[in-house]
Amino acid sequence: MSEARAAAGALVWYRRPGRLRCAVGGGLVGLVLLAAVVAPWVAPSAPDTQDLLRRLQPPAWMADGTSTNVLGTDHLGRDILSRVLYGARVSVLVGLVSVLISGTIGVALGLVAGYYGSWVDLTIMKLVEIFLTIPFVLLALVVMALFGQGLAILIVVICLNRWIHYCRVIRGDVLSLRERDFVTGARALGVSTARILVRHVLPNTIASLSVVTTFSLATIILIEASLSFLGLGVPPTIATWGSMLNESRAYMIPSWWTSVFPGLAIFLTVLGVNVLGDGVRDAFDPRLRRGA
Repeated sequence: MSEARAAAGALVWYRRPGRLRCAVGGGLVGLVLLAAVVAPWVAPSAPDTQDLLRRLQPPAWMADGTSTNVLGTDHLGRDILSRVLYGARVSVLVGLVSVLISGTIGVALGLVAGYYGSWVDLTIMKLVEIFLTIPFVLLALVVMALFGQGLAILIVVICLNRWIHYCRVIRGDVLSLRERDFVTGARALGVSTARILVRHVLPNTIASLSVVTTFSLATIILIEASLSFLGLGVPPTIATWGSMLNESRAYMIPSWWTSVFPGLAIFLTVLGVNVLGDGVRDAFDPRLRRGA
């Protein structure tokens, strides 16, 4: 009976809004995070180790493949599996740091703009409009031409593009929250503005913030891969999924594994984050919760 109740409870849990998506998406994201963490210990070799005698070797399950290079090698004899694992470290680092920085800036400006309104809101939203009119690739070219390539520069460029999305969403929430009774009561009691924003307003934006964060993370991973593919991301000596796709363009037909595996890594990572974002959105949707 206890096993039957446990199975029934698990079925009910998975039928609740967003839970199955959260489980599937979280599982895929967890695998990527695990790969990024354990890469130095499980990678067969260093990602930049070259062996021209073993160049363009196929995966282990194909003819002429060896167990030494499970996913094969690229045109310089570098192990594909090692480069995919180390590429996950770059994507995870850029994604998490960019989300943290851009989210902090965007949320802070969105809170201030929505709560104060008037000329403060007008000034911040004009700044948002200015950044929206700047093509992202052009912004990346200008910044990297001035300051050079590097992981820190890449994160700065991404943050300059992503904070505006947080700002607009949080501002919209705060515009409605600032007229609620609990905010009016806090002001009447003499609570400071900073405390009202942090203790009363910000917690009520968590639903929107969670959804924006998950989808922003997927977008940032794609941005990092795109810039690396164009040669505008991190230096070419660092293994990234985007640079692997760029280097494999000339070998896609005869040596498909050089492009399929980094492309598959990008696809699964973005899919996992998007599915997780869908699950989070459904879990916070009160209409779906009432219907569950």
